[in-house]
Parts: sequence; C-alpha cells; structure tokens
Amino acid sequence: MTASETTPAEVLRPHAEDAFAHELSALAAADDRPRPERWRLSPWAVATYLQGGSLPDGTVITPKYVGPRRIIEVAVTTLATDRALLLLGVPGTAKTWVSEHLAAAVSGDSTLLVQGTAGTPEEAIRYGWNYAALLAHGPSRDALVPSPVMRAMAEGMTARVEELTRIPADVQDTLITILSEKTLPIPELGQETQAVRGFNLIATANDRDRGVNELSSALRRRFNTVVLPLPASADAEVDIVSRRVDQIGRSLELPAAPEGMDEIRRVVTVFRELRGGVTADGRTKVKSPSGTLSTAEAISVVTNGLALAAHFGDGVLRPADVAAGLLGAVVREPAADRVIWQEYLETVVREREGWKDFYRACREVSV
Repeated sequence: MTASETTPAEVLRPHAEDAFAHELSALAAADDRPRPERWRLSPWAVATYLQGGSLPDGTVITPKYVGPRRIIEVAVTTLATDRALLLLGVPGTAKTWVSEHLAAAVSGDSTLLVQGTAGTPEEAIRYGWNYAALLAHGPSRDALVPSPVMRAMAEGMTARVEELTRIPADVQDTLITILSEKTLPIPELGQETQAVRGFNLIATANDRDRGVNELSSALRRRFNTVVLPLPASADAEVDIVSRRVDQIGRSLELPAAPEGMDEIRRVVTVFRELRGGVTADGRTKVKSPSGTLSTAEAISVVTNGLALAAHFGDGVLRPADVAAGLLGAVVREPAADRVIWQEYLETVVREREGWKDFYRACREVSV
C-alpha cells in the first residue's frame, strides 16, 4: 500500500480535518449562520469546533483548546478580516495545535504549511522552480513550483507559517507584500498571483525566541497578535493533559488508564510549581529549572508513562512510570537543574502528604 492509499485510521497522526471529520461535518450541517466567502463554517461554528459544545442533533464537539473563549473568538474574527493572525506564547501553549484546527475548520485543509527554521529559504514562502523544466523550456508557469502560501492565495485558503521568528529576517519580509497588497509578484514572468477571497495566513511564534530573528515593525503591523497563555489553573491544565493523553493513547492503541488521574495531577503540580517558583499553597518558594516545563511536555511525560505501564507494568499508571520522564523534562542543564530538582524533592515532595510513593520513585531514578 502506497502513502497515497493509506486511510486516516492507519496514519500515526491524522490531520485535524481527517481526525475530526465527523465533528466538522456535523457542524457544517447544523450551521445556519453567515459564512465568509470560501469558509467551510461560520465564525461561530469555528469557535464552537475549537472550544467544544453540543449540537441540536446530539453530536458532541470535543474541545480542542481549553482556555478563555474570547481568545478563540478574537483569533477567528481576525481570520474573517484582511489581517493575518499571529499566535504568540511560550512553548507548549498549543499554538501549533490551535493553528492547525483553525485552518481545518476554516478551509478544510490544514496542510498548506511552511515550517520555519534558520534555513528556511525565500522560495518556501514565495515560489520555486522545476529546474529540469526551466532549463528545457525557460521560465514559464509550468516550470513554477508554488509555495503553500502561493497556493493558499490562488485558492482562497488558509496558509500556516510555523515558528515565524526562527526564519531569517530577510525571508520573513517576503510576507510584507503578500499581507499588505494581497499579491505575489512573479518578476521572471512579468506576472503576479493575486489573493482571492478566503485567503489568510496564520503564523506562530515562541516568545522565548525574542532576539533570534525579531519581526520588523513593518511585518508586525500586518498581523493581529493573539497571546495564548499558560493554563490559568491546575484543574484546567490537568483537563488538557488528560484529554490529549487519551487521544494520543488511543491513536497508539495503548490501554486507557482510568486510575492514572492521580499521577497526571502530580505531574501537572510539579510542573506548575517549578515553573512558577512557588508551591501550590503559596507557602514555599522553589527555584525554577532552565526548561520551560510546558503543558506539552507534561503530556509527553504522561504518555510515555502510560506506554511503560502498558508494556512493562500492569496497565495502571503509577509513580514509577512517570518518574524517569519527569526527571528528563526537569533536568535539561545537568549541573544546575539537578541541584534544583534534588532540593525540590527533599523540601517539597518528601514532606507532602500522600506523596511518599511518588517521592521514592523520583528519588530512585534521580540517584
């Protein structure tokens, strides 16, 4: 079976429009509100898809983003205007996840993606050339290879640019004409591609990357910036982690861990306390390690623990299953972070009621 013949059920990580096709179809059928041109759903339905809800026919829309609804409403409204959307936040605040689901709900296609790196060339945003055709027949439309952004412009779709601030500044600025004039000049052919209605662009940026490749003021003005915050409460973060672990576990065919909520809450508590520099009760200050300790990393720790429990344990998530992953997430700088972790274990975890087994498991892998 070739890659083109695989079904969404066989793919390790289906695109959002495939994984949640049933929800998107149900929303489209129930959606009687005005839709911007070439949008698959109305802004109200897009926000409902991201935030979750129930439809009149009984279909349950699962939340894709757990956080303030106003943030999603502002993001969706931005896409309905002629301004591009910049999702900004610390690592692990679901910027990519929100970007993908917004594109899936608006355009039905989240794959028009430019992945930003230090080596991203200008051609990734504008266009490239099929050099065999170029040499054989010279510059022509047939020899041109459109970028995902160029395709989105021509088809009235939503393009995505991940990690915008990691892209070199001169390459970033190729977006200025696209976003301001809604056109992409092709000087080699004396032509241009003009954006049709429905086109817009979602970019993500990590605010820890400030100073890597700062956005020029001209480019920043072309975006409406929406900051995605860390989960406001421990309960909200536990909810996010448990939902994503359940989704990932099902895709990996891991058994459910109904008795694992205690360990999920412990992992989230440790991350929040080390991240915030103070214990949950506000009584004890702790040192913060060098890592970000994001919600995404908590999801990874718990998922890895679930796999350990499934393959090498009794299927029940226990402290020993998450301890090693927790150590790896916290101790990024071996010298400094290990001291911080040991101090946290001895002064906080050891003294916490009901955490003795968790303390012993963490202590065992830390020695």
